[in-house]
Amino acid sequence: MVINMKTDIQIAQEAVLAPIQDVAAKLDITADELELYGKYKAKLSTELWDKVKNNPDGKLILVTAINPTPAGEGKTTTSVGLGEAFGKLGKKAVIALREPSLGPCFGIKGGAAGGGYAQVVPMEDLNLHFTGDFHAITSANNLLAALLDNHIQQGNALGIDTRQIVWKRCMDMNDRVLRNIVVGLGSKADGVVREDHFVITVASEIMAILCLANDMKDLKERLGRIIVAYNYEGKPVTAEDLQATGAMAALLKDALKPNLIQTLEHTPALVHGGPFANIAHGCNSVQATKIGLKLADYCITEAGFGADLGAEKFFDIKCRKAGLKPDAVVLVATVRALKYNGGVPKDELAAENPDALKAGIVNLEKHIENLQKYGVPVVVTLNRFATDSEAELSFVENFCKEHDCDFALSEVWEKGGEGGIDLAHKVISTIENKRSDFRLLYDDEMPLAEKIETIATEIYGADGVEFESSAKKQLAKLTDLGFGNLPVCMAKTQYSFSDDPNLLGRPENFKIHVREVYVSAGAGFVVALTGAVMTMPGLPKKPAAYSIDVDENGVITGLF
Repeated sequence: MVINMKTDIQIAQEAVLAPIQDVAAKLDITADELELYGKYKAKLSTELWDKVKNNPDGKLILVTAINPTPAGEGKTTTSVGLGEAFGKLGKKAVIALREPSLGPCFGIKGGAAGGGYAQVVPMEDLNLHFTGDFHAITSANNLLAALLDNHIQQGNALGIDTRQIVWKRCMDMNDRVLRNIVVGLGSKADGVVREDHFVITVASEIMAILCLANDMKDLKERLGRIIVAYNYEGKPVTAEDLQATGAMAALLKDALKPNLIQTLEHTPALVHGGPFANIAHGCNSVQATKIGLKLADYCITEAGFGADLGAEKFFDIKCRKAGLKPDAVVLVATVRALKYNGGVPKDELAAENPDALKAGIVNLEKHIENLQKYGVPVVVTLNRFATDSEAELSFVENFCKEHDCDFALSEVWEKGGEGGIDLAHKVISTIENKRSDFRLLYDDEMPLAEKIETIATEIYGADGVEFESSAKKQLAKLTDLGFGNLPVCMAKTQYSFSDDPNLLGRPENFKIHVREVYVSAGAGFVVALTGAVMTMPGLPKKPAAYSIDVDENGVITGLF
């Protein structure tokens, strides 16, 4: 196997892009139904939904993965390559992905545009400012924060208890020193001194709201329900109470519309919204997914990070709220990542090691078991590397068949759509021959603590949950306030089934530690913070930003 050593950005910059109107035409979208952002990006007009809303739904395919490792899995690459493969087969398909966050682009994780010859383009635009959606979300978030502090400064008619302010400012960058700050220093005119906090934009409730809203009316209702603080009587104070809803909605007017771009092979891609899956619900927008189902016969979407986070939230939050029913799940893994889960150091993964593969495949096994609990047929795909031996590939294939999963190798990184044709055939065959009997993990009526325990024991494999005393009080308060029927969004490390990132494979005999619980009333879920997970990441010792540059001709280098 020949490996192309070009970087992702080199491949993307050498690509010949089709005008976005031509890409849209593949989905029967006219030029009048696009709002252009240059030659290769567009937003879908609100009128388009009215035209297609009565179309039959296509098939919904979720792409998820095992727990991420330094060895790489290729979840987004597989999503993009699968969409390209459907195109090679003459199928009408669309990809529905999240937008990348600037924080990881300049930090350590990288972007979310795929890789190799399975990328969405224009890659630099997507990974940087794109169509400004994240800037709009940041602005709306911080407008609400400014109105909140101004209300307190101007007499505090709502009786806001400054010790119980829960709304945080945000920015789309990894900046650890903003996690805990003091604001209002200076003169009396500079505000009330208090402790404040920042979260990264993709962890903002407004990001979740944008991704779960069906339309402008729904968006405004959700924005109005945001709880920013509690008053001296312990009752919630909302964005609507602060008269902030209309102005925030105005900032989000264009951000609410899904974005259309293309893959390297001109397959249409709807890229919209970008909540993290370790600290938020980790799915692209409901609007993009729903319109994708109306526009194409196959809509391929993904959920963030490992299936214990991304897929669980896709099912139990997004599908629950939006009434979606997936037809199949593609579970991505690599031989290298499985060996890493089996205890092999990153620099020794190229060598054949059947014992490590056998030890590490339990991670894949647990994810298969979890996905099957939702009643959706599973296709496992191995993102193939040149160092994978035939014995290793055969071992994984046989393992999957023993666990009632279809299996296919994927070579989309190297070959684009051509490398995903076997996977596409398997997905189509699975949809046609195995009926999806989708079901949720828990009912709305289950108490909040029980929902958390159900996720921890059923999905993570924990022995139980240890709630800090403050978390117990918060659960009781949220239940008393009427939020007990909401689903739970678990904030947990993505690297392990447990809340300890160092416990790889399929850990046993552990408990999940819940340190804080709060409600995102506008988004419509309760968040449980576990372990040491943070809502504002920091930069590594050598950030990716060190390698990024732009030359005198405006060509960006070092992005990936």
